[in-house]
Amino acid sequence: MEMRYPGVLRPTHVPYGVPGKPTERLPFTIRRVNNEADLWKAVRVRHAAYARHVPDFARQLVRPEACDYGDDAIVFLAESKLDGAPLGTARMQTNLHEPLHVEDSVALPDWLRGQPLAEMSRLGVDNGRIGRMVKTALLKAGVMYCQQNDIAWALATGRAPIDRQYEQLTFVDVFPDLGFVPLRHVGNIPHRVMAFDITTIEARWTAAQHPLLNFFCHIHHPDIDVGGRTGVRPPQPSAKGANVAQHASEMYELVA
Repeated sequence: MEMRYPGVLRPTHVPYGVPGKPTERLPFTIRRVNNEADLWKAVRVRHAAYARHVPDFARQLVRPEACDYGDDAIVFLAESKLDGAPLGTARMQTNLHEPLHVEDSVALPDWLRGQPLAEMSRLGVDNGRIGRMVKTALLKAGVMYCQQNDIAWALATGRAPIDRQYEQLTFVDVFPDLGFVPLRHVGNIPHRVMAFDITTIEARWTAAQHPLLNFFCHIHHPDIDVGGRTGVRPPQPSAKGANVAQHASEMYELVA
């Protein structure tokens, strides 16, 4: 059965879509951050989402992180079409120029070494009904980014019970014998390190009759724009943006 979400218009064929794919419009947009104002919007969502669940670690997230400016990283921002409110964010980091953040804590196994990899982190979304759809669309944005940049595997880390969400997406354990591993880039909180084969998503999900197959593989979403490669950086933060993320909110939910 195809999974449907409230607020999503049914697919229609339009001239500017992808040939052979119906186009579906979303009530929000997802794009990559490329200026200071948008980065602070993403930081506000990120900080508030973490503050609801891991408040001690969230204190480190009131400002942009150094890795937000790395040559191998981009930040996604989801915004409401209705009023421009930030609804979600995530960061993607590749290993094209330097190791992934997770490699600060663990050595990856042989089957991942030498592979083009990307790690999704700092994923937080609106805590309301629309948050589930925003989370799914941000995950699709990550898959699209990997596909456009020839990334073979996407890594994600999840604490319990968030790790079960990655299981449902057919992520596999990188360290099945270790379970949850303390990770430095998330405050040494134990996380499960998991990997997703980007290159076989359509075949695997077709065989499994995955409910998100159509959303990820068979429908064009022009409101998700991940165009461009790594290297487009927002400017370094200025003092005027610092008040954007000072206070946590009940509005945002931590995903990873």
